[in-house]
Amino acid sequence: MLPYPEKPEPSNQMPRVLIVEDEAIVALDIKSRLLALGYTVVGTASNGITAIEMALHLSPDLILMDIMLEGDLDGIDTAKAIGGDCSIPVIYITAYADNETLKRAKVTEPFGYIIKPFEDRELNLTIEIALYKHKAECSLKENRRWLKTTFDSIADAVVTIDQNGIIKSVNKTASVMLESSPEDLFAKKFSEEINMVDSSTLKSISLLRTLSSKPEETLLIEDIALKTKTKTIPVSVNISKIQDKNIVMGTVIIFRDISQIKESEVALKKSIKQLRRTFDETVAALATMSEKRDPYTSGHQQRVAELASRIAAKLHLPVEKIHCIKIAGILHDVGKISIPAEILSKPTRLTDLEMSLVKTHPEIGYEILKGISFPWPVADIVRQHHERLDGTGYPDGLSEKIILPESKIIAVADVVEAMSSHRPYRPALGFGKAIAEIVKGRGIIYDADVVDACIDIIENETFSFGQ
Repeated sequence: MLPYPEKPEPSNQMPRVLIVEDEAIVALDIKSRLLALGYTVVGTASNGITAIEMALHLSPDLILMDIMLEGDLDGIDTAKAIGGDCSIPVIYITAYADNETLKRAKVTEPFGYIIKPFEDRELNLTIEIALYKHKAECSLKENRRWLKTTFDSIADAVVTIDQNGIIKSVNKTASVMLESSPEDLFAKKFSEEINMVDSSTLKSISLLRTLSSKPEETLLIEDIALKTKTKTIPVSVNISKIQDKNIVMGTVIIFRDISQIKESEVALKKSIKQLRRTFDETVAALATMSEKRDPYTSGHQQRVAELASRIAAKLHLPVEKIHCIKIAGILHDVGKISIPAEILSKPTRLTDLEMSLVKTHPEIGYEILKGISFPWPVADIVRQHHERLDGTGYPDGLSEKIILPESKIIAVADVVEAMSSHRPYRPALGFGKAIAEIVKGRGIIYDADVVDACIDIIENETFSFGQ
């Protein structure tokens, strides 16, 4: 924006003045005075019509206008006509100073008024003040044009109100959003013209009451709705107080349409939900593929995942960690896909060699899963699900402090499911013996808190596999 001029800028050319005076001798006298003062006289007109033509053609910096002129147009009428076509400051020179003449002259907003007779010093001072005032007003108008263009170019809706809640201005975006012209909104009460509602309940909310209850100069409301004549628009609102020496002069209220953000959020949630469903289905398919090789233990991984998830919930673990344990539980025996089917389905006890082959499945499961970008350490959990607190587990003989908490949970769930279900080499042993087994190893090979949570679920929550 342009600054106001602090003093006239130096120029090689002095201001150019047009004289409008119907008395030739007076006109010559004024011209000689102006030339003596260093001004340039671009011409002299004796009537209003000629003055208008010369003003349009010569574009002087200032006009000295006699009020009483020959012809149909007097000086005041002439100044009105010139003011409508071009921006040239006018100083009236007249011998008349009656109230009626002054009243008519004020309407044209002159930049000075000199009563005949006058001195050169008075003439010079009046001209300099008029030129400075005109330059300042030009700068002000230029600033206003910049501000108006900027104001109307803002993509957000902007509304300004005074201290009484009366609308002072709205930009183009606000006019479109509110479905009303700036003229219709101007000088109206904000609370009557703009209806803000709760985005969930659609109940009316008083923004100004909310603002008055807040000591802050700026207030941000991120999720609210604007109800117009035809629709309800989700918006965020930024409210700023305009203050002068701790006195609130007005308020600037900015509305940002967040409809697209809301739609994007819904679409994103839907996409995430679909991805989660696809992810879970892919995991289930991978688990099913490995279980197809061992029909006698079909569903084992799903059941382990079910009990492990319940234990995790009983231990008040975060939702994401519970989901991680469920996924790891579903996949914990995926490494058995590399074990010969005749070993997996053998109806008698396994030999030492066969057992050593079976014990490789945690490592194989790890190799299968480590290349998948899970958001959790699923591959490591699967590798460790047969580790024991005292280091007697496999494949790495890890101790309590190194074993992942998720693996400790799956280890207990795996033992309980295996003992309580049918196997090719024995019938189901039931929950009783399974509980006795984990109680026996509580705090020694199985995590004590996990064991306690598992027993509580089975005994007090009437848990059974397949529910």
